[in-house]
Amino acid sequence: MSDTHGKRKALGRGLSALLEASEGEVPQTEVKKEFTSGFITQVRVDLIEPNPFQPRTHFSDNELRELASSIQEHGIIQPISVRKIGHERYQLISGERRLKASILSGLKEVPAYIRLANDEQMLEMSLVENIQREDLNPLEIAISFQRLLEECRIRQEDLSQKVGKDRSTISNYIRLLKLPGEIQVAVRDNLISMGHARTILGVEDEKNQLLILKRILERKLSVRQVEEMVRNLGKTRGQEKPALPSRMEEVKTSLSSRLGSKVELKRNNKGTGSIIIAFKSDEDFDRIISKIDS
Repeated sequence: MSDTHGKRKALGRGLSALLEASEGEVPQTEVKKEFTSGFITQVRVDLIEPNPFQPRTHFSDNELRELASSIQEHGIIQPISVRKIGHERYQLISGERRLKASILSGLKEVPAYIRLANDEQMLEMSLVENIQREDLNPLEIAISFQRLLEECRIRQEDLSQKVGKDRSTISNYIRLLKLPGEIQVAVRDNLISMGHARTILGVEDEKNQLLILKRILERKLSVRQVEEMVRNLGKTRGQEKPALPSRMEEVKTSLSSRLGSKVELKRNNKGTGSIIIAFKSDEDFDRIISKIDS
């Protein structure tokens, strides 16, 4: 009795408490349809709308079938999370894979946490939980980080605390979004690793980036082999400006995210250079200055 009461109380403390309470056996809570937000109840799957903010774009059919088989045998151990949007209408916050597998297994109802959240809160909750708890590929993680920074207006240092990753790691993920579409797809489909992609980012010319991708796929090159290829490419193109060190690339990405504006960082072989921050108007200039001063 006291354990169940403790779990109910924990649901009011936000996302981390919700996740803690979701581990282990689901507390059996009987509530009427006019329930209070925060409890767990059975919700009909046909009353749940998809999550428009879902960062995960690909679900393995085999994994869904395996999860559906497990659900048929053991039931759903961890409830999904939804928010109420109308009379007996709900919108998914997190747990899309569990919901899809439940429908596939033939379930008509699923256990669900009922949450109250506006759109921005819902987006943040959905993205943070997926980053922490789902097996997202690196590109989906990068998109999630970018959306948290831009759409939820979270500062990078605060985001670092929310997801438990240091700022340089977050910057490295976001840099993947600068790669050509073909390379991003290769990352998404696990054809190349995060290490491969980070090495390719050291090459500025898009044609050379795509050429390196082709060589990786054809020859199954390791990250170390790709690093050697990039170094050799730099030697044959010595007349061109050198690629920025990864630390400076991370700083440039971090500044751009923080200021909400395009940032250029230039550096020559002697180590001198400049930082250029773009602004669109006098008002935009004042906005950037206020962010720098804060």
